[in-house]
Amino acid sequence: MEENKLGSILIVDDNEDLLFAAKMLLKKHAKEVTIEKDPRKIPFLINNYSYDVILLDMNFTEDTTSGKEGFHWLKQIKEIEPKAVVILITAFGDVEMAVQALKEGATDFILKPWQNEKLLATLSAAVKLKESYNEVEKLSKKQKQLQSELKKPFNDIIGNSASMKNVFSIIDKVAKTDANVLILGENGTGKELIARAIHDRSHRNDEIFVTVDMGAITESLFESELFGHKKGSFTDAKEDRAGRFEVADNGTLFLDEIGNLNMPLQSKLLTVLQRREVTRIGTNKSIPVDIRLICATNMPLHEMIMENGFRQDLLYRINTVEIFLPPLRERLDDIPLLANHFLKSYANKYRKNFNGFKSSAMQLLQHYFWPGNIRELQHAIERAIIMSEGDELDSRDFFFLSAKPSHEKIAASHTYNLDEVEKNMVQKAIDKNGGNISKAAKDLGLTRASLYRRLEKYGL
Repeated sequence: MEENKLGSILIVDDNEDLLFAAKMLLKKHAKEVTIEKDPRKIPFLINNYSYDVILLDMNFTEDTTSGKEGFHWLKQIKEIEPKAVVILITAFGDVEMAVQALKEGATDFILKPWQNEKLLATLSAAVKLKESYNEVEKLSKKQKQLQSELKKPFNDIIGNSASMKNVFSIIDKVAKTDANVLILGENGTGKELIARAIHDRSHRNDEIFVTVDMGAITESLFESELFGHKKGSFTDAKEDRAGRFEVADNGTLFLDEIGNLNMPLQSKLLTVLQRREVTRIGTNKSIPVDIRLICATNMPLHEMIMENGFRQDLLYRINTVEIFLPPLRERLDDIPLLANHFLKSYANKYRKNFNGFKSSAMQLLQHYFWPGNIRELQHAIERAIIMSEGDELDSRDFFFLSAKPSHEKIAASHTYNLDEVEKNMVQKAIDKNGGNISKAAKDLGLTRASLYRRLEKYGL
């Protein structure tokens, strides 16, 4: 039999001679063999270690004939680990009890004294069953994630400007590798679309693409969301749950807004990336993961390192290749392409017929500053289509933009310095919404956390 084919095995029996003999036989065929004569240690062992198969005696010293202890510990094992593969060790006269145990969740049973070849064959079949359980669980989680991803609109990237052609060139080069990628750019520039494009062109494109918004995860849920948890490990942990790293195994994990992480969380993330394994909350089991990592942020990570706001070693880990996405105001040639794409999509969605844009409307769109970038353009066109009564969109359909400053007016009346421009836009949004952070953030196409950072940055 192939070495280590049987994986990790736990044997629980109060007969020390039997334990020793079983370990001597199985250590040649299994990755690891753990023996234990005290069944009271079963909960600790299962909660802290992972076993492919558990060999459990039916009777212990307190009750050598009824099999009640075997049933009790089988029930305990199944409550802790519902998919545990348990093989009962029983005497010939206990076969009837063993059959009853199969109905209650045991996988198989072996008679003692056993034949070595029979024991190895039974264990081999049990390990294959465990592997199938693991595969079904993983496929189920991936299926749920894939169904969620398929519902997301506008999965294609649109652009013909020189800056976007450069981005496409980088994607083509990096996608074929497993290099970690960091995507930089303002909110609403399409960083997630770029991440998806890299995944779709990679050798992992048949596997899952998992997105995590780091700005939306609270510190208390960080480890549970990313690394998973064991049932009962905290108040709301009502079932075992795989973290995003496990779900993304063999696929791509996209960590958006990674600049939002505080230093302690950055340290935990770095540890996982270095070890390429995760440990669920409530256990000591290390689970290896194989992922392609893509991160994104709208924050100046290099400057944050100088201010001790971001770990330099983590930045080195995540940015083997950097991709910068230009803001929409620097891609004016792409606005007609994007606008027509959104027009067609939303016209279909709302069952309306449109012939396109009047020149006045397109001129307005190309002269507006777009602080929310592509996301704001998308929302503006959706709103215009809903409210318009004609078959072409004109400037009046975008009346809600006309009162906002264009990039030309901002540049003429203030400065071309992007920090100054951004500061002015943040101040205007705050003033317009009477200090309401949530509304101001929505107008700017930012998260609340991102807006708070800008308020602090500019002393507003």
